[in-house]
This record gives sequence, structure tokens and C-alpha cells, in this order.
Amino acid sequence: MKRSFTKRMAATSQFSFNLMWGVLHLVADEFKRGTLLQTINLTRKNGRLTIANDVSHAELLREKAEANKDRPFLYFYDKTFTYKQMDQNANRVANYLLSMGAVPGQKLAIMMKNSPRWLDVFFGAQRIGMCAVPVNIALKGDQLAHIFNHSDARFVCIDHDLIPAFEKIKVKIINPVQVIVNLQRAHPDLKLASKYSVLDEVYDQRWSDKDPGITPRQGDPCLLMYTSGTTGLPKGVPTYYGRTNIRLMSVINRATLRPSDVYFTCLPLFHANALILTVTGALNANARVALSEKFSASRFWDDVRFTGATVFNTIGAIIPILMKQPEKPTDRQHKVRYILSAACPTDMWEAFENRFGVKIIEGYGAVDTGSFLVINFGQAPVGSMGKPIGAKYRIVDGEMKDVVPGTQGELIFYAGTKNKRPMEYYKDEKATSSKVTDGWLHTGDLVYADKKGYLYFVGRKTESLRHRGENISAYEVEHAILQYPGILECAVYAVPSELGEDDVMAAVVPIEGKMLDVKEVYDFLKEHLARFAIPRYFRIMQELPKTETQRVIKGVLSKEGVTPDTIDMEKMQGVGE
Repeated sequence: MKRSFTKRMAATSQFSFNLMWGVLHLVADEFKRGTLLQTINLTRKNGRLTIANDVSHAELLREKAEANKDRPFLYFYDKTFTYKQMDQNANRVANYLLSMGAVPGQKLAIMMKNSPRWLDVFFGAQRIGMCAVPVNIALKGDQLAHIFNHSDARFVCIDHDLIPAFEKIKVKIINPVQVIVNLQRAHPDLKLASKYSVLDEVYDQRWSDKDPGITPRQGDPCLLMYTSGTTGLPKGVPTYYGRTNIRLMSVINRATLRPSDVYFTCLPLFHANALILTVTGALNANARVALSEKFSASRFWDDVRFTGATVFNTIGAIIPILMKQPEKPTDRQHKVRYILSAACPTDMWEAFENRFGVKIIEGYGAVDTGSFLVINFGQAPVGSMGKPIGAKYRIVDGEMKDVVPGTQGELIFYAGTKNKRPMEYYKDEKATSSKVTDGWLHTGDLVYADKKGYLYFVGRKTESLRHRGENISAYEVEHAILQYPGILECAVYAVPSELGEDDVMAAVVPIEGKMLDVKEVYDFLKEHLARFAIPRYFRIMQELPKTETQRVIKGVLSKEGVTPDTIDMEKMQGVGE
């Protein structure tokens, strides 16, 4: 869908001005820190913008607390925390950890649901040079044990109701782990093992709220975030003290956020979207964060209105899910001015904007693809991700040859040959090496470009299917299925075909209270998809297996394959012939 020339030019001019304003702020910050000359020299040496001795998240909080003091920073339901209070709580946690024998360089796992205390532990660990290891609270068994063993975590801060999951894998953990339990909302009669410590003690007056004065060691890891592990054991992606890219992020944050903004997130803090885009972004822009414990489709807009949110992020299926909720007179009664989306369905883009009265800014980036950004702030057609900002890129086929406009291929970015490790999988040299070819960083995402160079997301390379000699994007099939009025969610994946290659299977969740006629769905798809892309198999489910970030775990569905309740369209009379 095309936007008018006037609208595109206005959006380009506004964003360019804001971006320049962000760059000027960055230069001023570097001058104030006394690192401007070092940053210039490093940038010349590396051939790309490189910040000298970049700040950690804890250092950023300290800096912003000094500037903003008693201004609100965090809203959590009916509670408000100022910049100063957040900084003081980080110091309390830091001093508490020191009393337990923690030292710089050690890893601290955070196995907690969204709450202000999650952030206190995160900032407090970095305040004394430790490495924070956010843990997906949905993980269990071998995947959970893998996080502890792979990260070498020596401490864990854990919510009281997550202790049973930890206890079950404790015998599999190689190194001893000191356990600190968060007892907020715990039953008064809850009994803890005597060797467990209690996080609640941190907030006693006996723990100092003064900065412990420890300088982190440059080059030590400060954050170790793990991939979702939907296709195997989670991989760790480390960030190091002095090389966090936080100052670099501030350019975009200041271009898109205002100090008066309230940045809402209901996504888990163990995910980069909430922790990096929302929390760190708000800090960089001197803005505020409104935090919710988890995503709820029915309560989403009520939470947005209650917090006075002006900005929020969406990922995965959130936009389709919100669009399938019953329309209400209050749909446009909020203060949101824009949302930052990832992979918004083209057919829902303008419908979502019109229904809820917001502007969608489409963005692209990932925790394991380095510091590259693609953004559509209104200058590109609806459905496009835009163009990469300040980065050299290509779209290539399986032989690393460039594809022509309109042809899908893998998006790769040039990280340079001087940067020996543009990205890293922690303690996994093989996976790290496979990510980079001659200085080109592989994203694993399939895209195509139009004649003007604007990029369009097609899907994950690992989720592409091949049926009867044709390549099929699971992403495109899913969004065709979601146009059917009675379907709330779906997942498309490959199952083995008797003829070799793949057969296409779709698991679908009906809207509550709706009966689903698969034959009608099949006929509907004939008008929206090529015949070879229409799923042969349909499975109606009450819910899909998901991660805490609303990402469908397709590995579970693929492993289950063609189940007894699966409908085979080729076996239905007159269908699939």
C-alpha cells in the first residue's frame, strides 16, 4: 500500500531532524564524559560508529538519577518509583550481594516475573560488575538446567512460586548456586530451605542505599541474554562492559521518544524487547516506563489507559490478537501516539491504525544480529520494514549471490573484517562462526526488496517449507489464514510428505465461541494463496504452545506431527484434488 508523497516527505523530514538532534546529544554526552576524541578515533579505526568505554545499564541509571532525581521513572500498577528511588534500590541490592560474597565477573541469574524488584536486581548486579543472566520463567527441565550450567551462574534471584521448577533441576546444576528468594505475595506460612536467603531483606533500612563504588572490569560480560530455544537449547548472547551500544541506542531513542513519554510494556523483562528497547530506551530519553506483569488481550487497552501510556511495542501475533478482540467504544480513548511493531501484517496495518487511532512504526532488529536497525517511520510503503540505517547490507541466495528486487533471500549485514566478533554466541564457537561469512553477518531472516530498495519481511529461514518444488513462507501462509474472521491464532509448519519434501500443516485456534468449518477455511484460502501453499493438514486447537513472549513453539507442533485429531484435506471428498 502506498502512502502519499506529501506524507512520506513530512515523515522523512521529521525523523531526519529528530535523528540529527539525537546525534548532537550523543556528541555532547561524549564531550561531557571526556571520551569524544577516543570515540572519533575508534570510529575511524573500525570503519563504523564505535563508542569508547560505553556505559553499562547501571551506570546509565546512575547518570539519569542524578539528572532527574525525583521525577517518576517506573509505574507498576498503583505503585510509582522515581529515578532516585530506582538508583537507591540498585545500590541496596549491590551492597546486599557484596555481603553474600559476590564479586565482579560472577553471573547472577534472574528467575522472576515482571516487577520493580526484577529491575532492582538487574541494576544492582551490574552496579558491582556482575553479569546479569535473565532467565525465561517458562523453561523447565533440561533447558532450565542448561541456562545455569552454560552461564556458570553462581547466584540466582528467584520468585517464591518458581522454586519448585528450580528444585527439580538442582541436582543437574554443576556449580553451587546461592539462592535468593523474592517473597513478595507469598503465603505467610511458606517455608524455605534454611540455606536460602530472602530478597525482602534488601529493603530493610540496614542496607545502605549508597553506591558501593566498585568499577566494573572492562571486557567482562555485563549481560547474558538467551535466545528463546524454540529449535533447541537456548544460545547465550553476551554484552560486555565498555561495549554495550547503549550510547549508540540513545540516538534512536532521542529521535523517537520524548521526556514526557510513558513507555508501556507487558512483555517479559527477560526478553530484549522489554529490557533493552523499553527500559533502556526510556532511560536514554529521560522518559518513564509503565510495566505490567504479562500480556492479556482482554485487559491490554485497559492497562494502557490506566498507565497513561503514550508508546508501546508489539511483537509476533499481538496485533492480530488485538484486532480479533470485540470492538469497543473506548478503542480510541487513550494517549498512545505511536507503537513500535515487528512484522505487522500488511493487511492489518492501516486497519489497526484507524481502529485504535495510533501510528505504527515498523522496526527490525534482534538480540543475536548485532547493532543493526531497519525502520519504517512513515517514509516507506505500508507493509515495509523500511531501509537499514547507516549499514551496508545485501539480500542473498543460498550461494551468497545477490538476488534481484522482488526475489526473496536472506538479509545479511556487513560487520567488517576488522571487527573479529561482530556478534557472539557464548561458549559456542561453531554457532558464532556460522553466523559470519567474510565479514557478513547472517540474520537468518528472509526478505525481499522493492525497486526503491524498501525491505519486506518474508519469514525465518528455518521456517521456510518446500512443497512440490515450490518454496513457501510459513509467515505469509499464517497471515493469509489470519484474515479468516473466525480464526484467532495459527501456526504453519512442515510435516513429512509421502512424496518427499514437505507437506504444509496449520494449527488454528478459533475465536472463543466460534465454530470452525475447515472446508470453509480451505475455500477461503483458495482466494488468498497459491494452490501449492494451501495447507493440506489442519488441526484445531484451544491454544498454541508459546514462549512467554507470545512466540509459538513450532518445534513442539512439528514433533507431534499429524495427530489423530488432524484433518487431512486431501482425504475429504472433492478437496485437494
